[in-house]
Amino acid sequence: MNAIFEQALGDDFDKLHPEMRRRFSVSAAAGTACVGTGVMDRVWHGGRHLVPFLRLGAGRHILFPERGTDVPFTIENYGYRDRLGRETVTFVRTFEMPGARRRRFDATMIYSPTRGGIVDFLGTHQHLAVDLRVSVDATGGLHIRSGEQRLTEGFVRCRVPAGLTGTATLHEWYDEAAARFRIDVRVTNPRFGPIFGYTGSFTTKYVNTSTAPVPAAALPLRENPND
Repeated sequence: MNAIFEQALGDDFDKLHPEMRRRFSVSAAAGTACVGTGVMDRVWHGGRHLVPFLRLGAGRHILFPERGTDVPFTIENYGYRDRLGRETVTFVRTFEMPGARRRRFDATMIYSPTRGGIVDFLGTHQHLAVDLRVSVDATGGLHIRSGEQRLTEGFVRCRVPAGLTGTATLHEWYDEAAARFRIDVRVTNPRFGPIFGYTGSFTTKYVNTSTAPVPAAALPLRENPND
């Protein structure tokens, strides 16, 4: 089975920069993982009125209330099959924030034939399922934009109104001159404006998951069957 981003992009996958193509080819079938380490030049959030919301999300590894510059950063992308048999990739982002506080922003992604694209499950318990739209730019960089969001909590499953959600945009590309990946992530809301984001760069190493299995700490505590 092709990697989830190859399924989502189709022929456009070949338009990615070769280093981007390698990075987003992580899959269980290929037995590969990509671990990036670097520095976020800036981690930011909107006004103080957003802090309670961000603090609430931190408990489930979805956003967090700290700000910082020159923040050490890691991202772990492991390909595996979840307990439902779905080809899945982890996006575990760890930020070493000022004051010796470690924060995580976790997601697991699948390709959903039902939704016709990638679904991003956020947090430790996959409570939020978010549709992602992906595209490739003229330089071989990747753009991701979030769409509809659905909440699953116990027996409750519902669509989250757009006014209560944040729209996330991601731009990731490979800087050949610096031999680094660069990333810019922004989350905004039509009413409250900018919510959260980060920008910086990192390098990667590739791991053979047949000899280095997916760490338990990178896996969600619960898997959401509702894509």
